[in-house]
Amino acid sequence: MYDLVLKNGMLVLPDDVFAGDLAVRDGRVAALGADLAGAAAETVDVSGMLVLPGAVDPHVHMELPVGGTRSCDDFLTGTRAAAAGGVTTILDFTVGSRETSMTDDLTARLEAAAASIVDYGLHAEVVGWTPARLVEMREVAERGVRSFKFFTAYAASGRRTGNGPLFESMKVLAELDAVASVHAEDESLIQARLELMGDGEKGCMTALGLSRPDLCEASAVREVAWLARRAGARVHIMHLSSALGLEEVLEARRDGADITAETCPHYLLLTDAVYGREDARFYSASPALRKDGDREALWGALGSGDVDFLSTDHCPFTCAQKEWRGTFDRLPYGMGSVELMLPLAYSEGVLGGRFSLSDLAERTAAAAARRYGLWPRKGSLLPGADADIAVLDPTEEWTVSAEGLHSSCDFSPYEGRTVRGRVRETYSRGECVYRSGTFPARPGRGLFLAR
Repeated sequence: MYDLVLKNGMLVLPDDVFAGDLAVRDGRVAALGADLAGAAAETVDVSGMLVLPGAVDPHVHMELPVGGTRSCDDFLTGTRAAAAGGVTTILDFTVGSRETSMTDDLTARLEAAAASIVDYGLHAEVVGWTPARLVEMREVAERGVRSFKFFTAYAASGRRTGNGPLFESMKVLAELDAVASVHAEDESLIQARLELMGDGEKGCMTALGLSRPDLCEASAVREVAWLARRAGARVHIMHLSSALGLEEVLEARRDGADITAETCPHYLLLTDAVYGREDARFYSASPALRKDGDREALWGALGSGDVDFLSTDHCPFTCAQKEWRGTFDRLPYGMGSVELMLPLAYSEGVLGGRFSLSDLAERTAAAAARRYGLWPRKGSLLPGADADIAVLDPTEEWTVSAEGLHSSCDFSPYEGRTVRGRVRETYSRGECVYRSGTFPARPGRGLFLAR
């Protein structure tokens, strides 16, 4: 007897697409096949729907403190938005500081994340590096965190980790078989650009991209990859934004580095042309938005698998939080799109002819699950996996508006964009957590995914 059968759907796996039924028992996928509904306690007809692995968004920032404010989604509103977009697993971050231990950071973040309605894991931020951090990294790993966030920028806040400490950290990660996840921007190049700018130049949003050019991303990727290869560590480049940075990822891979990369919807769909608009401040992000050529290079790499998977870097701020304060560097950086990753990837990627349905499952679920130690429990529809499922209507055409989304944010960078394909239902471990605008699941049902 099955607990649930989704019948007559188009089942999408990373290596196959076929019509059939999916059966769930005890929160896991029990069977794929034909005519399974006769042995089910509950049957849902998904005729005409795509049945996809629940998406894995490996890069989100819920209630993140930034410059005296916080990103406007907490773990409840943020995971509701995720569920509405077919995302069944998120990876957020501990919030590090010079004054606290990484173990205390983890405890505090787990308390905040307990409101989630989908399952979640954490990356551990390494901030304010001292040799004691190496011990703390081992302690955090024992508690189920196997990926560590490093910054090559933001020295003023203590977040930057220099090459020496980064190399020593990577040697520990190699022993732990953990991943170094890196925000790769060259601090010295950024600071030189900022010092050459007066406040007058900073008073224009076009200066954001000039202060953090593609060169600063590429330079940092090269250094980080070189260190990782010599430390024997696995490294992941977060929010890759440029063709030049992509070149360095591919070069490092050819040289033998164990390196992966993600990109985000805003680097695929937006360009720095928005910085000339009246509402430019709402598009502040780090890395900055790039040119059309960068956008197309990233689409090509996502299609070929040279960019391994999608993330959103979901870090939304309201219009009031992004009130202009005279210069671009006083803005909080980040945008929200956790609800839109899967629909945009289908609409712009699959229907845009950039990759296949199987690629969609790979880039939005399987690849991130494998890199971060969640596979085969997450990212798959194969029997034995958690029954994390997104049911997407491939024919529904709709227009993005912040008002119609489920985030707490009153702005969407994709406002007014026409999208084809919308999530109808989302299941997390066999339980319906989203159905056509409603959230049947109770707050706090999400589980921490120790890795």
